[in-house]
Amino acid sequence: MKKNTLLAVCCLHISAIAFSQSLYNPAILQEIKINFYQSNWDYLLDSLKSLDHGDYLLVPSVEINGQVFDSVGVKYKGNSSYSENNAKNPMHIKLDYIRKNQNYQGVEDLKLSNGFADPTFVREVLSYEILRNYMDAPVANYARVYINGAYWGVYGNVESINKRFLRNHFKTDGENAFFKCNPEDFGGPGTGGNYPDLVYSSADSTFYYNKYDIQSDYGWLELMMLMDTLKNHPNSAHAILDVDRALWMLAFNTLLVNLDSYTGAFAQNYYLYHDRNERFIPINWDLNMSFGAFPLLSAGGPGGALSLTQMKQLDPLTQSTNSNRPLIKQLLSNPTYKRMYIAHMRTMLQEQFSNDDYYNRAQELQNVIDASIQEDTHKFYSYTSFKNNLTQSVTGGFGNVPGITDLMSGRKTFLTSNVNFTAAPPSISQVELSLNNIANVQAQVQNATTVWLAWRADSSDVFQKVTMYDDGAHNDGAASDGVYGGSFPLEDPTMQYYIYAENNNAGIFSPERAEHEFYLTNPVLPGVGEVVINELLAINTAGEVDEAGEYDDWLEMYNNTNHAIPLTGLYLSDDSSDRNKWAFPAGVSIPAHGYLIVWLDDDNLQGPYHANFKLDQAGEQVIFSDGASQVLDSVVFGQQLPDITFGRYPNGTGNFTFMPPTFSAQNSLTIKTLEAGLGDLRISPNPFGNKVFIRGNAPLEKVIVFDSYGRILFDQNIDQNEVQILAETWPAGVYFVQVAGYRSKAIIVKIN
Repeated sequence: MKKNTLLAVCCLHISAIAFSQSLYNPAILQEIKINFYQSNWDYLLDSLKSLDHGDYLLVPSVEINGQVFDSVGVKYKGNSSYSENNAKNPMHIKLDYIRKNQNYQGVEDLKLSNGFADPTFVREVLSYEILRNYMDAPVANYARVYINGAYWGVYGNVESINKRFLRNHFKTDGENAFFKCNPEDFGGPGTGGNYPDLVYSSADSTFYYNKYDIQSDYGWLELMMLMDTLKNHPNSAHAILDVDRALWMLAFNTLLVNLDSYTGAFAQNYYLYHDRNERFIPINWDLNMSFGAFPLLSAGGPGGALSLTQMKQLDPLTQSTNSNRPLIKQLLSNPTYKRMYIAHMRTMLQEQFSNDDYYNRAQELQNVIDASIQEDTHKFYSYTSFKNNLTQSVTGGFGNVPGITDLMSGRKTFLTSNVNFTAAPPSISQVELSLNNIANVQAQVQNATTVWLAWRADSSDVFQKVTMYDDGAHNDGAASDGVYGGSFPLEDPTMQYYIYAENNNAGIFSPERAEHEFYLTNPVLPGVGEVVINELLAINTAGEVDEAGEYDDWLEMYNNTNHAIPLTGLYLSDDSSDRNKWAFPAGVSIPAHGYLIVWLDDDNLQGPYHANFKLDQAGEQVIFSDGASQVLDSVVFGQQLPDITFGRYPNGTGNFTFMPPTFSAQNSLTIKTLEAGLGDLRISPNPFGNKVFIRGNAPLEKVIVFDSYGRILFDQNIDQNEVQILAETWPAGVYFVQVAGYRSKAIIVKIN
């Protein structure tokens, strides 16, 4: 029997590697240039916004970090952050408005926010960074925006919650019922009173058309079932709602005084997606007014805007008796859900606000944009307010905008002395796992009346729960010794699990970020470098075809060892926030010094070795991992070339470079001859510096070298077996060699 002390949990943070070439890298200020046909573009965008039909204005080009896109759609977005009197309005840029699939690093929709009601300009980006520790949420950073050549200022750049987001995070095709929970007729806060509050008021779906913005082809019946369940069958909420994500969202909104949300006056700014388990997943959205920048708790209610003191002392159970907030009232009326909710808020408070890390991070974010903020003549606040509002209140927006540290220091003082936080939760320690056909879990638990073990095989599954016991009969040691035991079936080599314990007053999770993070039944993984991503092709126009006869993207894995290695329980992904995106089939292994091809065509109906994502020919990252904390290999690549692969040279161990395709074979930078008996063509060194040699077993007739644009740099008739090409003046890059009598072009790379 194998026994392990569990130390590692599944980390779903966005990694620095993934950000290195990302549109949403928080350390890099993006540059976006919009070119309108018309000089009255602002009036035209205002007119389209007033019609409220969702129409875009066609623009001839948008340039993102030097890459130009034509025939793009642009429109104004937002409610309170938008005004026809603003010099700087939030925008939605749709790259594929006319040209289908036109994208930048896989992104078709850009959402740009204007810094309304946030002098610091960090509320949105910082809030999303905090939230992503606990639930799936967009990534965000900043962009310098130019309009018709003029610098227009700094904008927030936030990942769109669209079908791409849904596919990347929830293992579906993104076609299920999907709602943006903002009123259709929302001309600004409070307009019409049609709030997406999840109150069940009618069996007629048309009653809700102005409350919710449906983003899918169907879904009203499913949404009404959710509302009906909350109202009439709240004990069954778990069957139709991802309760844990809902509790994280509500805890986040209350802790950070994010009241332009479901918790606040207008019950808005969230999405609902009906996942593969027929449960709605809530997703927080529009965090630009968190940290108290939107102080309205009730629409038109007594007292109006909250004072700074009221925000600091906002009750952790706020809205829990409000029938117009059934998601809060009905969940928190369940004693266990209430204890879980407080446990989640306590975790966020301790991890994010027990020290000054969040303040230091806010300063780092400001440093990225500081100079650009000073240049921004369209910003809503002064540069002094930009600096001061991290700590001090600033006048503007809905009155005084609280200083972030002032507000959160007060929140910490208030909450740590609140009766809901002073109640002592159980303690969970010494979590241990033993594997013997089933998974047996032990943990030392103190001060608990109930202990659960939750488990699932995959991140897209629902956690199943079993009770853990301290009775001496459940692999828990002696009865009443404080060691609890429980077990679950090993349906997959990498199972996911966590523990929850509670008493009559408080609850606790282990790991504390569960269900977003969890423990793993760790399989025996190959060591780093044993199995590697060896070669990939992102633009296949005339190469190998799959079982359906299609020229699709492909990726080659290679085993560097002398023994076969199982791949069950391991994953490929192009998204570091969803590392278990595509699982290798059960029972598959890669032979010693062998190859395995995976087709990256987003078409798993064609066979077991077809992944659920495609390669972005403009560049992205591919990750080989255990789906959680251990990355076994990864490659970040840029713009690719047709029928030219990007692979390791030497095979299996070298750095990545462009090369001729070697599908399920040893990577090589040489090319074979068309005529038998002439032998190989040898090119060295490759990559090269100022000169390169081309050698053959027979006299070379004619040698041509041209660059990736087709420009010829060398063209000579050769009547000997070897030629030396001098390339001192050539820029670093990829070049192609064509030799008479040889079927393929060779690829050479100049490195200096």
